[in-house]
Amino acid sequence: MILSLVILICTIGFTACMKKTTAMKQEGPPFGSKIDVSYSQKLWDVLVKEKLVGPGIIRSVPYDGMEPHGVILEQLSTKIEVNDHNDIVYVKANYMGDGMTRSKVVNEPAAYLKAITVMFKREKGYDPDNKDWFWVKYKPDGTLHTNPKGMALAGRVAKGMDAGCIACHVDADGGDYLFNNTASHLD
Repeated sequence: MILSLVILICTIGFTACMKKTTAMKQEGPPFGSKIDVSYSQKLWDVLVKEKLVGPGIIRSVPYDGMEPHGVILEQLSTKIEVNDHNDIVYVKANYMGDGMTRSKVVNEPAAYLKAITVMFKREKGYDPDNKDWFWVKYKPDGTLHTNPKGMALAGRVAKGMDAGCIACHVDADGGDYLFNNTASHLD
């Protein structure tokens, strides 16, 4: 009887502690925090070093896109290392402009590049509800786009919302949040 009471008290205490810990982890916005912005800057530096963005970028074949990304897109994927964590990254160059064509992108990419959207697979446990993806939307110079409320688009972008990165990608076939997943398992 006493042992049962001790187990019950410990269980109640453990459950309360876990609820408090979970609540603490979820405090604040799911994206746009100082930590998210800092991580996005480290990620950008690695993307530049690997020539996935910036000067000397590795080019891919432009293809027809759609909102919200752009009329014409280019996509690269590979494995990279950020903060001693190595995993897959998807980098999408988003091109927009009047009379947009693939040849305009090939001939003058900088004139039409409006955003670079990135999905990087973070360490296990980062966001298990959403396959541990880190989402970010950069301007061509590496600064961050913001939403209408001024929140930086980096982290678990639009988690729990009806629109935005996670809300859209959750519907991708295969349950991996990727619409074009030909390289989702790079080794």
